[in-house]
Amino acid sequence: MKLIKWSYTKRYNIKAQFDIFPNSIAVFRQIKDYYFVYTVNWSLGDPVVSKTALEEMEWLLNKELGTLESYNRRKIFRNDSEC
Repeated sequence: MKLIKWSYTKRYNIKAQFDIFPNSIAVFRQIKDYYFVYTVNWSLGDPVVSKTALEEMEWLLNKELGTLESYNRRKIFRNDSEC
């Protein structure tokens, strides 16, 4: 998957488009020092967005914005890797 384009919206959200879901807009919100998918305005012309795809979207956007280190340190990530 590739990040096609992204831009800030009102109230500092970010909207982004990805090559696998070109007709759908993912909206991200900031929590602490990284961004997570808040909602996806899904288009019927695109495949269904899976949890794995959402995680990849978060990873790609955080990499683009330079917040990947904070994203990788988040609590849920640490708990998953400790199991």
